[in-house]
Amino acid sequence: MKSKKGFTLIELLVVVAIMGLLSTLAITSLNTARARARDARRVADIRQIQAALELYFMDKSAYPTLVDGNYASFEGKCLDDTGFSENCSGTVYMGQIPANPNPRSDGTCENVGYTYTSTQLQHENYLSYTIEYCLGTATGGIEAGNQIATPAGLD
Repeated sequence: MKSKKGFTLIELLVVVAIMGLLSTLAITSLNTARARARDARRVADIRQIQAALELYFMDKSAYPTLVDGNYASFEGKCLDDTGFSENCSGTVYMGQIPANPNPRSDGTCENVGYTYTSTQLQHENYLSYTIEYCLGTATGGIEAGNQIATPAGLD
């Protein structure tokens, strides 16, 4: 009598199902790690921008202003001694303002970039600023959702 060697159809289906389950778990974990990495980059970007703004403030005693307050005029520009510009010249505080990493719509965040607004405080004699950004998950002690950075720090 010959003995047949090989796998049965049931055994093959079980192996394929297990492989599918493991690959689904790996992809889910990878996507979560990518989202957390984007949030960590967002926090690092905002801190770098704040450091450049503080250097600018130390030299100019004011924060730079934008002609229009939308993020398109802020991301990708450089910060030099004339403020935000297309081409850096003179003293350069930041070579290029980083863009919000894609996909921007993590968690409850909308698909928008970082926004910068400079404001004249009524009770003070100097300019202030706000940088609006969004985190998909809590990162570095900062809650998830829409956040605002000011000269006082990250919220």
